Amino acid sequence: MRNRFDRQLIQLNNEMIAMGVQISHAIGFAINALLSQDVEKAKEAIAFDEEIDQKEREIESLCLKLLLSQQPVARDLRQISAALKMITDMERVGDHAVDISEIAIHLSDESYISHLGKIEQMAKKTSGMILDCMQAFVDKDMERAGSVITRDDQVDELFIQVKSDLIELIRQNPNNGSQASDLLMVAKYFERIGDHATNIAEWVLFSITGNHKSADAVNAQVHKLANSVE
Repeated sequence: MRNRFDRQLIQLNNEMIAMGVQISHAIGFAINALLSQDVEKAKEAIAFDEEIDQKEREIESLCLKLLLSQQPVARDLRQISAALKMITDMERVGDHAVDISEIAIHLSDESYISHLGKIEQMAKKTSGMILDCMQAFVDKDMERAGSVITRDDQVDELFIQVKSDLIELIRQNPNNGSQASDLLMVAKYFERIGDHATNIAEWVLFSITGNHKSADAVNAQVHKLANSVE
């Protein structure tokens, strides 16, 4: 029985990696659509969200099977409960990729008032943070998870810079206001993705150490569910 359980844990790791890759691709489609003003790429990113939602449902189902197997020990429960918390943030990242893609479609026929290099940097950093979270989860790598949390400061700093640049453009020409607001929202979505990556990294650390500000409530909930089936 334990061998079967261990195989399912490996499957969980693989599914988490797969969802992380899906999200990275969604972010990539979204930023590429914005940069190239390509409506079709934006629509691809929006369509990708259904695959991410489906993967979330599959992982939830697998976690439930693992909990109800009556095999998990404490470290297993931490891994499973962390995965359940992580996929909630991951699904929200997919939603933000959709939000960015919808703005890309809206701006597809406008000349940009500003170079989008800093927003592109935000996209690359947040995509990398998500992938590193998944690898840290599988490898139980505290250092990699910690680096994700640290890198969120870089994303926040880029957001501040983008915001300052756009405010200056509005000051120079009030007619820039509408597009500046849209681009600021794009930057804000990437800033939120960075926050979600930080949340995910914190749950990765919980899966390894058992320490998290919400750990007591989560552990109580998971133990109750795990013990509910005879």
